[in-house]
Amino acid sequence: MTAITQASLAKLPVTLADVEAAAMALAGFVKRTNFDHSRTLSDITGANIWLKFENLQFTATFKERGALNRLSALTADQRKQGVIAASAGNHAQGVAYHAARLSIPATIFVPVGTPTVKIENTRRHGATVIEGGATLEEAAALAREYGESRGLTYIHPYDDPLIIAGQGTIALEMLASTPDLDVLIVPIGGGGLISGMAVAAKALKPGIEVIGVQAALYPSMYNVIKSHTLPMRGDTLAEGIAVKAPGSITSEIVRALVDDIVLVTERDLEHALSLLLTIEKSVTEGAGAAGLAAVLEDPDRFKGRRLGLVLSGGNIDTRLLSGVLTRQLAREGRLSRLHFDIVDRPGQLAAVVSVLSHAGANVVEISHQRIFTHLPAKAVVLEVVIETRDRAHLTSTIEALEAGGIHVEVLS
Repeated sequence: MTAITQASLAKLPVTLADVEAAAMALAGFVKRTNFDHSRTLSDITGANIWLKFENLQFTATFKERGALNRLSALTADQRKQGVIAASAGNHAQGVAYHAARLSIPATIFVPVGTPTVKIENTRRHGATVIEGGATLEEAAALAREYGESRGLTYIHPYDDPLIIAGQGTIALEMLASTPDLDVLIVPIGGGGLISGMAVAAKALKPGIEVIGVQAALYPSMYNVIKSHTLPMRGDTLAEGIAVKAPGSITSEIVRALVDDIVLVTERDLEHALSLLLTIEKSVTEGAGAAGLAAVLEDPDRFKGRRLGLVLSGGNIDTRLLSGVLTRQLAREGRLSRLHFDIVDRPGQLAAVVSVLSHAGANVVEISHQRIFTHLPAKAVVLEVVIETRDRAHLTSTIEALEAGGIHVEVLS
């Protein structure tokens, strides 16, 4: 990246003045969310971490900043006719909420498979929701066609200067609160959030580092900026940033201002989401946990530095959240499935449970299988799900079973 000057910043499609104007438009209508230091996460990672809680917006997403800034610029005729948007959920909620508040009819296309919580919240805000297209790109094409036939104004989720400027107000608030930040770590989908934040941050503090984070399954901006052709496929926990084609405006800004883009695995995302809930008592969606996932994946890179992370959203399906937390418990050795081949006679189950009880393990679930097994007729398969304090406690529990003459296999 070339050296950044005020002159070069002025040539970009969005400027600091645009972001500051957006801040004025949003004042009183969008929450100025907390930006707090996390002592525990800082201790865990070795970095000094501050968290911007955009998941605590009214719609649980930063997207309402850009949406309101764009809606505020509509003419009277455009407001009367209505707007249309395409979104995986968060942009939809931002548009729907502020359109209803401004008495603007709104129609939203969402890809098939969008989390139910996001669809229902969008409908609750008063918008008409239409599911269509397997991807966000397909949904956007359908939305444009639908809107053009009805004279509706299309509100782009990221590739619009007014949307970008609205999202950039987050960086204004972060630097006003903590001016000595060294790094901003920002999720990237289409690039609207990181573009707006980079414009504001680099104008106010040219030496600050801005790092983008993408899910490894959807490295779209990573490919564009680094001239790679990594594949994009699969179901990611971070569906909010699962964008196959970033914007042209956002790509220009990212290329000019963003210092690096890193990729995070699904396991990193799950771990980060779990930590944010258990430590910060804050629910985030996969995309909202991407910044912390990047720090967990490469702690040496960020050790001792002052990091500003954006928890960009908190709209996650409760069933999915439950699954993520349970999987993390299993990874930590706190929840385990044990397999036993035992003789089918009285007292065998009691013997297993007795050892588990004396070892301090909590029995969560027990399953017997006599019929569908390759074992001899006088044998039975026993599976027991147990809860232990940590992996060391699991190891000592297994040792106690083996010492009691009970062979056990830990199933993954």
